[in-house]
Amino acid sequence: MHKIISRHVTKHAKPVQHAQTFAPWRAWVSLSGISPARLGWLAVSLALVATSACTWAAKPNLKPEVDAFVAEMADKHGFDQASLKGILGQARHQQSIIDAMNRPAEAKPWRDYRKIFLTEDRARGGERFWSKNEAILKQAEERYGVPPEIITAIIGVETRYGANTGRHRVLDSLVTLAFDYPKRGKFFRGELEQFLLLTREEHLDPLLIEGSYAGAMGQGQFIASSYRSYAVDFDSDGRRDLWRSQADAVGSVANYFNRHGWQAGQAVAERLEHPKGPYTELVAAGMKPSLTAAQLLASGIEPPQGLGTDGLASLILLDGADGDEYWLGLNNFYVITRYNHSNLYAMAVYQLGQWIRQLHEAQQSAAAGS
Repeated sequence: MHKIISRHVTKHAKPVQHAQTFAPWRAWVSLSGISPARLGWLAVSLALVATSACTWAAKPNLKPEVDAFVAEMADKHGFDQASLKGILGQARHQQSIIDAMNRPAEAKPWRDYRKIFLTEDRARGGERFWSKNEAILKQAEERYGVPPEIITAIIGVETRYGANTGRHRVLDSLVTLAFDYPKRGKFFRGELEQFLLLTREEHLDPLLIEGSYAGAMGQGQFIASSYRSYAVDFDSDGRRDLWRSQADAVGSVANYFNRHGWQAGQAVAERLEHPKGPYTELVAAGMKPSLTAAQLLASGIEPPQGLGTDGLASLILLDGADGDEYWLGLNNFYVITRYNHSNLYAMAVYQLGQWIRQLHEAQQSAAAGS
C-alpha cells in the first residue's frame, strides 16, 4: 500500500464493516440541505466531544508531545483544538501493537515466510476472487496496466480477499505508535496527521475505523497517506470505500502500482536455474534494480529475456527449503516492494499470483470444454 512499515499480517483478524459517521448528524445535514463536505468532520468532532465529556474531564492533560501535535494540526489544517483533544484523549495505548511491531513476519527465513501465504486455500480463494470480479479486474488492467493475478494476490496476502481487514482501532494504533514507539514515532505522527485528514475528507468517524496493528485499512491495507494519495472511486458511486467496495479496492491497488512505475506486459522475476554463487557483491547491491546485463554476464549469469542492454535488475538471495535460491528481480518486482519494502513480501505476491493464474486458466479451460 504505499510506503509501508514492517508487515502487518492480520490473518487472525475478524472482518469489520466500513466505519461510518454518526447517523444523527448525517440526517440533520440531509434535511437542512447543507453540504456534508462543509460540515462533515466538524459535526462529528463536536458530537465526539459531547459524548466523551466524562472521559475528557477525568484526564484533562495529554502528553506534552500530544498537545504540540494538536497545536500543529490546528495551525496547519484548521482543526479545532478542543475537538481534537477530545478525540485523541479517547485513544488507548496498546502494548500489543508495539509487541507486534517488534516481531515482523519478514524476520522469518523465506522457507518459513512462504508457508504463511503460499497455501492451497489462499490460491483457490484467489481464483474465486478473480472469477467473481473478472470484469472489474479486466477494467483495472486496461486502465492501469496491472494484471489481475498481481492485484488479486496483493488483496489475498493482505486480507484474504477482504475477509480479514483488521481488528485494531486505527486511532489506538497510530496514537500508540506515534507517541510510544520512538524509533518510528516521526513516521507514525505523519500517518496520524494523514488519518485525521482522511477522516475529515471522507466523513468517517475516527473512533470507529478498524485496521491492522500498524494502522493499515481496507481490503488492500492502505495506510492513511496512501489512502489519500492512491485510493480511487472505481465503481463511481461518489466515495472511495476500500472496506466494502471490491471495485474500489481493485482499482486502488492497480492505481498504486501504476503510479509507482509498473510496466505493463513486462516480466517480474526470474530464478537462476544453476547458480554458481555466492554472488556476494551483486546481492549486496540492494533491492532497487541497478545491475546491467554486462555486470550479470561478467559474473556468469545469463541476463533474463527482455532485459536488453539498457535494462537493470537486482539479484535476490532467498533461503529456501532446499538451500539458497537466487532470483533476478526486474522493475516490476521492485514495484511490488514499494507496497511493502521486503523482497520476501514481493516474492510471496509474485508466486501466489502465478499460482492463482494457473488455477484460473485451468478453470476457464474446464468451463470451455464442458
